Amino acid sequence: MPKVLHPHITSDPAVCGGSPRIAGTRFSVRLIVEYVLRQGITPEELQTAFPHLNLAAIYDALAYYYDNREEIDAEIKADDGFDLPKSQ
Repeated sequence: MPKVLHPHITSDPAVCGGSPRIAGTRFSVRLIVEYVLRQGITPEELQTAFPHLNLAAIYDALAYYYDNREEIDAEIKADDGFDLPKSQ
């Protein structure tokens, strides 16, 4: 299966410890997962609260999460130790 491109997501070892994040921000994919999947905030509400994020980037972060779920779940568990969203 070919690797899926996520144009809004970047990773740099010098920023956020290399954690995948929305390009041009310090907003990590795991933080998007926390807000949207764990706290139940809609992407639109998140964009209103953080206007420097755009909806395309938020949805791309969620898509990145689902394409790389094991990696991000491991990062979440190692970093924060909170319970992960249940698989459906």
